[in-house]
Amino acid sequence: MEDKSTKEVSRMREERSCENFFYDGDDLGIRYEKERTEVTVWAPVADRVEILVFRKENDTAPLAIEKLEKGKDGAWKTMLDGDWSGFYYIFRINYPDRVEESVDPYARAVGTDSKRGLIVDLKSTDPPGWNKDRRVKLEKFTDAIIYEVHVRDFSASPNSGIENKGKYLAFTEEGTTNGHGLKTGIDHLKSLGITHVHLLPVADFATVDDEGQHYNWGYDPYFYNVPEGSYSINPSNKSRLTEFKKLIMALHEKGIGVIMDMVYNHTFHREDSPFQKFAPDYFYRFVNGYFADGSGCGNELATEKPMVRKFIVDSVCYWAKEYHIDGFRFDLMGLMDEQTMIMVEKKLHAIDKSIIIYGEPWFSSEPQLEWYLRMGKGSQQGRRIAVFNDDFRESVKGIIFGSDEEKTNVKEAVVGGVQYDWQISNFTEKAGESINYVSCHDNLTLWDKICSDFPYLSKESRVRMHRLAHVVVFTSQGIPFIQGGDEFLRTKHFHGNSYCAGDHCNQLKWERKARYQDTFDYFRGLITLRKDHPAFRMTDPEMIRRHLSFIEAPGNAVGFKLIEGANGDNWKEILVLYNFDNRWNTFRLEEKKKLSIVVNENKAGVKDIHRFEADNVRVSPFTGMALRRR
Repeated sequence: MEDKSTKEVSRMREERSCENFFYDGDDLGIRYEKERTEVTVWAPVADRVEILVFRKENDTAPLAIEKLEKGKDGAWKTMLDGDWSGFYYIFRINYPDRVEESVDPYARAVGTDSKRGLIVDLKSTDPPGWNKDRRVKLEKFTDAIIYEVHVRDFSASPNSGIENKGKYLAFTEEGTTNGHGLKTGIDHLKSLGITHVHLLPVADFATVDDEGQHYNWGYDPYFYNVPEGSYSINPSNKSRLTEFKKLIMALHEKGIGVIMDMVYNHTFHREDSPFQKFAPDYFYRFVNGYFADGSGCGNELATEKPMVRKFIVDSVCYWAKEYHIDGFRFDLMGLMDEQTMIMVEKKLHAIDKSIIIYGEPWFSSEPQLEWYLRMGKGSQQGRRIAVFNDDFRESVKGIIFGSDEEKTNVKEAVVGGVQYDWQISNFTEKAGESINYVSCHDNLTLWDKICSDFPYLSKESRVRMHRLAHVVVFTSQGIPFIQGGDEFLRTKHFHGNSYCAGDHCNQLKWERKARYQDTFDYFRGLITLRKDHPAFRMTDPEMIRRHLSFIEAPGNAVGFKLIEGANGDNWKEILVLYNFDNRWNTFRLEEKKKLSIVVNENKAGVKDIHRFEADNVRVSPFTGMALRRR
């Protein structure tokens, strides 16, 4: 039996648990107005909370100290009378055994290296014309073509021709070229034809100082609602907010949407994180009294808890409304609970139905969350949320790299993972739930992987393999996704985990565009083909079953036809053939047809390369071919 003192300690611990509090207000954080600034934080078990306001970010003595008043729901509030725009702040949180100082988790602006929060008039951060800026509209998610890139990688190369290297503003520079006079930067993206840029994390992260002396991908979040400072010209003030908006507006003016990569599965700091300082032990999952680590980064956020869920939903809605963001990618989404993602989808699509939502349906190690609560592969069905299709990646790479057991899996990839028949079926309800990719920031680039595994093959054969993989990406049902730089055979010098490997390794090497101009043209042609022909952008499984028919294919080859003007296409029949073998293969047709090749091993697009009439088609090694019936 517990003694009286033990019972008392247990009672006090229970009373001081953050689990007993929930605040449903929409005013958390700092809300500036010229006449007054409202301050609200959630610190449910604190004994006292104060805000310390400083005139300059490095001042040691505060200009003002205001005590906050506690409400029954765990929220603390105060009002700062007068105009406080441009002042810095930090909170002091008192507990019986310690005093913490921290910027609040809901902060929308911070100073250099995120040491202090910044009170800011958000309207004053809008660049000229921002009120006319609009998101890129999509009729269907399968209309998207996603290009993944790191802000710094995009322009860091000395051959980028870009002045603001490594900065948000690099995306606003027009007319830039490499040393060979070829387009770089935003003009390159427009010329390529992609519809959306997926930016590796641009929300404030911890491992790179704001002077940009270090390099990191950014999967180490600090303040979720603040743009990263190292990508700005002046990280000490509100300019980072304006510069990020300028990036977004510049891309929108080119018809290109912006997708943010969000890391709501863990934090970089643990004991010292703002979450832990304001609400001890609430925002994280624990196992046997220790921080759980399903992320592989030392902790995992307890997204299933009401205030954690609220924070995530509030955060994405803030980015969508304040910054006109076109989409969100969720890192290690398999660590997040299903109900949180359902709420995210509901709230975001109430703002704009065109907002793309997708994530990784996996985790680093087993999370402290029951399997049936997780947002894993299959949980997205019918919920307007897409997931990275690693089955697509593995089957396409596997068959190109010589596996003779991947033909059915490739067919599953082609139909976007929907229920096609008793044999060809995967995890999606609609094709728009599948992010189709063969290469992303993780692991070796596809070009490095091919060169590493096939050093004995000719360069021509390796280029063909690279192109073939992307023919599958762009001609399959679903949402195509490519890693930035793949259009000119991106290399990271065989570095398989380059998250902190620096500019030399990670930068887009723009001089390669001149060396591999033909590959860039090939990618541009594939994108044109997909955008011009809705047959490649079906989403409904019934339509796919009715209009997509596989044909008999020899060896390690797969072929299919898109018939009857699929999805309203003006080409009544399209034939797509993949030869994954290192030898010629012949595809036999059911009848003699008049055909025009529009994609082969050398060229891609919508223009006829060669016309002929035959009842069979021979396809060269490692080649994807598309033909239209005349």
